[in-house]
Amino acid sequence: MLDLGDVTVPLQKGRGSQITKIVGDLGYQGFPVASKHLREVISLVHKYPPICIQTRSFSSDTGELVDAVVPFMGESITDGTLASFLKHPGDRVEIDEPIAQIETDKVTIDVTSPEAGVIEQLVAKVGDTVEPGTKIAVISKSGGVSHVAPSEEKHSKAAAETPPSKSEIPPIKEKPKAPSPPPSTTSAKEPQLPPKERERRVPMTRLRKRVATRLKDSQNTFALLTTFNEVDMTNLMKLRSDYKDTFLEKHGVKLGLMSGFVKAAVSALQNQPIINAVIDGDDIIYRDYIDISIAVGTPKGLVVPVIRDADRMNFAEIEKEINTLAKKAVDGTISIDEMAGGSFTISNGGVYGSLLSTPIINPPQSAILGMHSIVSRPMVVGGEVVSRPMMYIALTYDHRLIDGREAVFFLRRIKDVVEDPRRLLLDV
Repeated sequence: MLDLGDVTVPLQKGRGSQITKIVGDLGYQGFPVASKHLREVISLVHKYPPICIQTRSFSSDTGELVDAVVPFMGESITDGTLASFLKHPGDRVEIDEPIAQIETDKVTIDVTSPEAGVIEQLVAKVGDTVEPGTKIAVISKSGGVSHVAPSEEKHSKAAAETPPSKSEIPPIKEKPKAPSPPPSTTSAKEPQLPPKERERRVPMTRLRKRVATRLKDSQNTFALLTTFNEVDMTNLMKLRSDYKDTFLEKHGVKLGLMSGFVKAAVSALQNQPIINAVIDGDDIIYRDYIDISIAVGTPKGLVVPVIRDADRMNFAEIEKEINTLAKKAVDGTISIDEMAGGSFTISNGGVYGSLLSTPIINPPQSAILGMHSIVSRPMVVGGEVVSRPMMYIALTYDHRLIDGREAVFFLRRIKDVVEDPRRLLLDV
């Protein structure tokens, strides 16, 4: 470039005559030009050839960057914990693709990408407490492609390939060896505890803390009492064995034992409405609907999805709803609405091999039915000792509201219906 006071003119290498022409033109256009200055310029050009300098401009286009924020998580949920990132900076994401997971007191919620692009930056950290609307990541819609000038790229490569000289490497100082500890003089009577290095401290998940709080509140609030009975599963198991293929062919779902117990619980709740009620301050709330909660164990903790209006469903509808809710619970896609409410809970510890237990009430309910494993035991039937598939069942109830009489009658009704499902048809 040729700088003549207020005028800057581009020059090309090897074009000395061009300088004379340019200066002459400038003089013709009214710019003052001295011959001395012209000779100095020409000598400088011949002595120092022109240098081409490449530059690049930086711009921040806010329209190319979008924020991924925490979505609305439900009316009863105000915040959550950032459990994990499913995507990292540089990863390509599509629109509505999950990039992170928020763990709440009840469910795990996905944070999805609002636009297709590349993860530019992660703003939040795993373990942070976030609220709806909190920004956790920045996404570049343009793909995050950065342009580097060729000269800069060459310089960076040359700098990376040039090894440091020996004189630049500082000498490594050897650390003085720590003195060896004195031999242990532990007394033989002193207990030998495992070293702390063999222990791991892991923070509780929000779901586990919520479950722990609710169960402890249940013990502190309710007057818990449990009554037991045993059920002969012969007839219900024979009913399933006889009609399982026809049931599957017609309804597209397998006939299990759970639907039989749900129908039995509905019948028992209709006979003993106090089991379906709850204490609220100085009042008793009687529910004229029956929503059965089914306890489902997942890797992240216990969740309790609800079968709405179970008293209006048949066996097939109950089985389909149980399968749908259980799959969602295990996959972590169950919603808050699908777990809200519930007037009575059934917990089946028999799937894990539990023989007998005392379940804990799920607030704000007043009772819970516990199912257990089926074991063949010798029973007296018709004066003879025969082998029968037996199951222990347990009812834990709030003794402040429910007397032992109603609790025993409720459990007896379940026993009668399970042992003879024909009672459901005759309503006896």
